[in-house]
Amino acid sequence: MAATILLVEDERKLRDLVRSYLEQAGFAVLSTGSGAEALSLAGSADVDLMILDLGLPDIDGGTVARELRAAGSVPILMLTARSSEEDRVRGLQAGADDYVTKPFSPREVVLRVQAILRRGGASAGQQPAASFGAGMLRIDEEKHLALVRGETVDLTPTEWGILVALANTPGRVYSRFELVNRVRGYEFEGYERIIDSHVKNLRRKIEQDAGRPEIVQTVLGGGYRLGLARDD
Repeated sequence: MAATILLVEDERKLRDLVRSYLEQAGFAVLSTGSGAEALSLAGSADVDLMILDLGLPDIDGGTVARELRAAGSVPILMLTARSSEEDRVRGLQAGADDYVTKPFSPREVVLRVQAILRRGGASAGQQPAASFGAGMLRIDEEKHLALVRGETVDLTPTEWGILVALANTPGRVYSRFELVNRVRGYEFEGYERIIDSHVKNLRRKIEQDAGRPEIVQTVLGGGYRLGLARDD
């Protein structure tokens, strides 16, 4: 069954162009130029991914992303005309999984969408559920499921990718550069700030005290590591 994409872009010509490319790639597409309508559609339709313009006329795209994040974990690809690193980081802090800066190629958007959906999907033949820290953290890659202290945690595809990467070798320090390439599969400018933003969001969901993390720990000058040992 084709994945359903919700495209939120107020420039009609650009919206129609991106929609055409997505449909040619086999996706089902819902589209709107309104942030309010986007939230309504996201709540009523079975949406697999949202492409969201940061600069909407009625509701700021960052606000839409935060409201969507509060309601669930639908992946978000942010479209932005704002080229500064701070603006890109702000979009990611709002809950976006990735971003594309205007002007962009519609084909690039399609490739980014496909990459995000691949990261978010379960893969056949993966390892069975693994337990860490005397059961504090459990990761079932086959079911695409993370449990912290017995509770299921809704993670974005990028947050899931970071957690799984760190859990591959508990205690090993992964640099930000390694993480961004493991999770996204390509290099881009500003990767350190981007990964830090996703780790901050991840910690809010899995740590009892995000200011004193037990699970995803920072190693000064190095990067991040899983602070829990694998259970036997």
